[in-house]
Amino acid sequence: MHISKAIITAAGKSQAHLPLQSVVNRSGDVCTALETLLNDVTSAGIEEIAIIIRPGSANEYRTAAGRHAERLSFFEQDNPRGYGDAILRAKRFAGDQYFLHLVSDHLYVSRTEKSCAAQLIEVATREQCSVSAVQPTRENQLASFGAVGGSPVALKSGLYQVTEVIEKPTPTIAEQHLIVAGQRAGHYLCLFGMHVLSPAIFELLEKNIAQLPDGQLASLSDSLNRLAHTQRYLASELDGVRYNIGEKYGLLIAQMAIALSGGDRDRVLTELLELVAKN
Repeated sequence: MHISKAIITAAGKSQAHLPLQSVVNRSGDVCTALETLLNDVTSAGIEEIAIIIRPGSANEYRTAAGRHAERLSFFEQDNPRGYGDAILRAKRFAGDQYFLHLVSDHLYVSRTEKSCAAQLIEVATREQCSVSAVQPTRENQLASFGAVGGSPVALKSGLYQVTEVIEKPTPTIAEQHLIVAGQRAGHYLCLFGMHVLSPAIFELLEKNIAQLPDGQLASLSDSLNRLAHTQRYLASELDGVRYNIGEKYGLLIAQMAIALSGGDRDRVLTELLELVAKN
């Protein structure tokens, strides 16, 4: 399996402006959130990147991509029918290859020299199947994420055979269907916003959208759930953390996490301590 293409979704109404915001990366350079994400993707060996955007916003994204602009192809999501529909717009781009998929409203901080994207691709290549990154998440945050149920893979720490995927489950539903052995009480494996997916996902998305009542939006989770019942499909904990920059203070928290993992850690810690002392 050789994974050389990535699909990034950025067409959601509340999502579109988020990748265009400025952040300071681990090296202390000012760039956009999009360029930060693209740095991680290209460090993982990705050569071509499709971005699903709102109509008319390609120039903004091309500018925000910085040195990665030439790698990008843009697909506009007109008449949108949800997240699943957005991914489907890049079907022709992906072709019959496995591909990396990321959401544009998350930033990722790896605890190792390998980016989170590189870690996930390594797992998928080794296991030769679709793999979604997951992060143990407290029960009170279930309303913000899709979550998976399954069982640990023997002798492979942090790897799980997925049996069920549910979008934003209630705590009651999660307790009934998504408890995974080895997780702390009140914690569930929630999607990380990063996947390596088989091209079979496109057929599942098409079927899902065709069956939806008028006005209902297509999620990715429904098709991932079907994927779990048709192919070998795994979930993997990565050595890193996701940060949703669309949440209140999300970009601020992500920026602090990036800064504390970079070369200016001591300076940032000093400034934070002084700020706390003054307040």
